[in-house]
Amino acid sequence: MGSLKVTLCAAAAVLAALTPTAYAADGGTVSVTPASPAPGADVALRISGCSGTTGSAASDAFVADAKLVGTAGTLAGETQVRSALAPGSYDVKITCGSVTVKGAIKVVANESGSPSAQPPASPVAPVHAGGGGTAHLAAVDARAAGPGTVHAVVGLLLATGAATAVALRSARRSRRPGRTD
Repeated sequence: MGSLKVTLCAAAAVLAALTPTAYAADGGTVSVTPASPAPGADVALRISGCSGTTGSAASDAFVADAKLVGTAGTLAGETQVRSALAPGSYDVKITCGSVTVKGAIKVVANESGSPSAQPPASPVAPVHAGGGGTAHLAAVDARAAGPGTVHAVVGLLLATGAATAVALRSARRSRRPGRTD
């Protein structure tokens, strides 16, 4: 009876190990928009047939791995193709849960011939904030900020100091000789 349990457990382990591979090969579909991006282009990835709610897509063609999120069955995410990438086919590995789907992305040359026809993602000149150090003060609403803990502690210390001074002065006056009340 002991060997029957070992045999059944081994069969269940083999079945569990093979199921995600068969599932990914049979039911997982991946779409990339645009289908043939140029260097520097943003791409949207969508995978269906995944049992999890998160995943990732990795490729040497991408600036960063795409984080995929969605509902059980369909995940989506975005990334950008490297701007200095040579045209060609690049492998893409999509992982969600225990499912791994491998595919390829075809990068085509820009029509303009430059590495990236898109404008830069960040400013190339200083931003006009105006006022130097006063720019921060213009952004802060004094009514919304109000007094904080530091203000309350300073006020409490000042009030304590004033009360102590008044008490000491009163005590000195009452001890003076020749005082008539």
